[in-house]
Amino acid sequence: MSGPRCPQCAQPCVSPRLLPCLHSLCEPCLRRLGPPEGPPDAARPVLCPVCDAELSLPAGGVGQLPPDCLARSRGRAAAGCDLCADGAAAGRCLTCGLRLCRFCCRAHRRQKKTASHAVTELENTKDFNQAGKPLLCPSHPTEELQLFCEQCDQPVCRDCVLGRHRQHACDFSSNVIHRHGDALRELLKSSQQHMDTLEDVLSQVDEMGSAVRSRAEAVAAEICLFARGYVKAIEEHRDRLLKQLEDLKVQKENLLHLQKAQLQQLLLDMRTGVEFTEHLLMNGSDVEILISKGVVSSRLTKLNGIAYSTQPSVDDRIQFSPHERAGQCCGYEVFGAILNKVVDPARCTLLGEDLHSARQNQLSGFTLLCKDTTGERMGRGGEAVRVTITHKDKRDCAVKPTVCDNGDGTYCISYSPEEPGLYAVCVCVKGQHVQGSPFTLMVKHKFREHQGVFHCCTFCSSGGQKAARCACGGTMPDTSSWHGVLDAHVLLCSIGKGTKSISFPQLLSGYQGCGHGHKGHPGCHHWSCCGQVKESSECLWGPPSDTSQRSLLRTVAL
Repeated sequence: MSGPRCPQCAQPCVSPRLLPCLHSLCEPCLRRLGPPEGPPDAARPVLCPVCDAELSLPAGGVGQLPPDCLARSRGRAAAGCDLCADGAAAGRCLTCGLRLCRFCCRAHRRQKKTASHAVTELENTKDFNQAGKPLLCPSHPTEELQLFCEQCDQPVCRDCVLGRHRQHACDFSSNVIHRHGDALRELLKSSQQHMDTLEDVLSQVDEMGSAVRSRAEAVAAEICLFARGYVKAIEEHRDRLLKQLEDLKVQKENLLHLQKAQLQQLLLDMRTGVEFTEHLLMNGSDVEILISKGVVSSRLTKLNGIAYSTQPSVDDRIQFSPHERAGQCCGYEVFGAILNKVVDPARCTLLGEDLHSARQNQLSGFTLLCKDTTGERMGRGGEAVRVTITHKDKRDCAVKPTVCDNGDGTYCISYSPEEPGLYAVCVCVKGQHVQGSPFTLMVKHKFREHQGVFHCCTFCSSGGQKAARCACGGTMPDTSSWHGVLDAHVLLCSIGKGTKSISFPQLLSGYQGCGHGHKGHPGCHHWSCCGQVKESSECLWGPPSDTSQRSLLRTVAL
């Protein structure tokens, strides 16, 4: 019977060799794989035609690959007796290596020449595999491989042991097979466990694949449902837009028809009056003209006084904005709106409490409200708004404003001027000035904080120091009047401020600062630095220029 076939050429294997991936190919096919033979000591990469694994042939070439010994046993799985060729092999002669059926086994033992041969029974597949011809040494073809070199990890024959394996540890195959077989069985056990795990994982992968397909089908159904709903919403929105467009067209046409009818009637009345008047002036006598003059004048005056528009009452400005949000339709957000409003810069207004004033280095701003030709709010953004703020005295000084589109027809303009002074502000929409533009902006110096104290009088806040002064201008030079004015409130204020060292003789001498009831005192709490009576106010005190200001500054420090 024919042996196994090579997976590459599909022909019976000739000298099958075992690849590192454990696939077997015949030697001629292996020599045709990969690039041409290189140097003898160079490894050559090849691809296994069965599993496409990238492999490296040994440095010695294909001949160094181990032979596939089991290929022959796979090929003779149904082999028969080597002597009679009629019965199935049931035993093997260990002396001559023949496979024998049961009848020939008995005959082999009875014959004189073979009576001394050792014949063994084939009990399992392994015994059957070993019943074939013995494996011969490739280096010594007449010798059987019966020993194993531990150092080279390969079977050898007796001549090999006497030759290049002389110094190596060698033993009979039957003695080492148990150890190496056990090692292979451990690896086999581990591989089988991995196989079980891989089969479980593959099962999970298949289940997940089924789950993914099921989930994809469910999501596809959701997408189709969503798409049908969305298409329905878009179609309804389309119908609504078309109806809105039709209503707008009819409205404009009705207004034009009405204007046309009014103009035609006025023209007819005008023509009648003109023709009558021309006929009267050309054919009427003087008396007839004077008789009809009053009625004709009244009629023509009335007709001439009728107001009418010299332009069509409506325009053709109808636009469609596909990106405009149009709310929801059937639960879906839709886009696209018909725009018939056009911004009118002359009707746009500016809003803001401090529209004409600002502070140096402080963020200020105002609001632009865009309106259409009828004065109604636009309700949407997107207009071309340009704002310039330039110093009137310093041409190279300009403020860069920030324009924020709120999307509802309003625009927030913010700026922070660095220099005080007068500025010219221009606000333009579509290149035209809005209502109130340009206008003047006054930028004041930055807010000045008070540097003094908010006190009732200098005497209390300074602790009774005579040289301390106040910007309110009040003084206490006349000590003779103190007995009636310096009341318990002043004394308590002095004690409350920690003025424990004040003695009565001190009260009898003059003070340069203000005091309760004395000349110049405002009669209420005030700032010592500028005299302002409002606590939350800006300081009006300027840079010191004379001795008086320096004294006030000293008071502030105190």
